[in-house]
Amino acid sequence: MLDVAVSYNRYKFLGYEFLTWLWFVMEKRQEMLRKADPDLLSLEIGNRIMLENHRNNSEESITILGDQAGLEEGTLSLRKGALVTELNLVYKSGSHEWRFSIKGESLHLSGLKTPQTGPVENKEDLEGALLEKVFLYEKALALVRNLYKQFIRLRLEPKWGKESVPQIRKWILSRQNS
Repeated sequence: MLDVAVSYNRYKFLGYEFLTWLWFVMEKRQEMLRKADPDLLSLEIGNRIMLENHRNNSEESITILGDQAGLEEGTLSLRKGALVTELNLVYKSGSHEWRFSIKGESLHLSGLKTPQTGPVENKEDLEGALLEKVFLYEKALALVRNLYKQFIRLRLEPKWGKESVPQIRKWILSRQNS
């Protein structure tokens, strides 16, 4: 059995590949997002994306910030071989909106902002408000969990290298003209 630290370092690339794949899916394969949440209205990049490229024993990092930031630098980094290491997302489902970031190396969610819950007017409303908040947190976690399951299933199939990787490369190259 592998030591936890060894396993963590050996397989953290999967989280980076997942976030890079997720960017691709958000732009080119929206139907895959609906499998993770049938009520999904949209899933978009929010106000932050981080990429890293490890080549020739050097590390190149790029951070793109801002609500209306262009992703041209991110595209250039992808073409150079970078992977997404952190992604801020805006998730809309039904009439609700969530905002959160996912860190690729651990799939840790941070900065999770859930939709507003109803006002607590008396003590009896407190339990309902708490349960509603727990439901809203779980909905965001379920989305990420379901998307990651889809990614891992696809990643383990033989067609990953024959079909998926070439599709992602084609998408990266087509983004230079966007």
